[in-house]
Amino acid sequence: MKTAPQFFRHGPGPLARLFVFVLLSCLLITEDLRFKHFPQLRQTIGIIIFPLQKIAYFPVEIYDQVNELIANFNLLEENIRLKQRYLEDREQLLRLSALEAENRQLRQLLNAMQQIEASTQTKAVLAEILYTPRDPFNHKITLNKGSYHDIELGQAVIDDKGIVGQITQLYPWSSEVTLVTDKNQSVPVQVLRNSLRSVVSGSGKNDELEIRYLSINTDIQRDDLLVTSGIGGVYPAGIPVARVLRIERDPTNDFAQIISTPIAGVDRNRQVLILALPPKPIESTEMPQIESQTD
Repeated sequence: MKTAPQFFRHGPGPLARLFVFVLLSCLLITEDLRFKHFPQLRQTIGIIIFPLQKIAYFPVEIYDQVNELIANFNLLEENIRLKQRYLEDREQLLRLSALEAENRQLRQLLNAMQQIEASTQTKAVLAEILYTPRDPFNHKITLNKGSYHDIELGQAVIDDKGIVGQITQLYPWSSEVTLVTDKNQSVPVQVLRNSLRSVVSGSGKNDELEIRYLSINTDIQRDDLLVTSGIGGVYPAGIPVARVLRIERDPTNDFAQIISTPIAGVDRNRQVLILALPPKPIESTEMPQIESQTD
């Protein structure tokens, strides 16, 4: 009897194989539930194959670390670029803020110039501060306008708030201004509330002015606004100078000690206004005629 070749020989049928695998599965489940030998076997097998698993996952770990390193490097470059962009934008923002503040102060100076020219018929020239004193005992500033720009000695200097000082030194293209806080500087003022006249003098401090030689019974109060009185012909009348800060009345003294704080300040702006001096009166050169009397 002829037999079929080995590679054509058929094994058990599909139903037989299914029955064997189902039976084997039931046996394994029963053993795992009742005898519990397989968990120990699985742990043993896991311990044995753990180094193999680590070796198998090693290329994947290297790949992940390389990707993470590249991502961190890209993040570092992006962080540096964003930080540089932030610094550039911050610098531009600071410049813009400075320009806005300067523009706002220029508009305020323009309004002050228009008001002064309309009320006192006094011309004003815009000037820029070149140097400010670093010495706390030096109360002088330098402007970029001088005799070449028709600036004269004695002209008053103001900002958009009030009196800054007076021109005391003149150069061709610059001028020196003595601030009202200087000890040698005095401004004729009057109290806006009751028109009381006096003179405010510098104390040598940046934020203090003194009113001297007022009796202790003088009608002056804290927060009174002091404005120029116009006496002397240097400062136009009505420009704010200072505000009364404190008043000390000692019965043992004849005069009250009155301290005020200046309204204007060179530390708050870069531009100021130089006010023109009032026109000098024209003196007549004609000789007076004497009428002859006849006997």
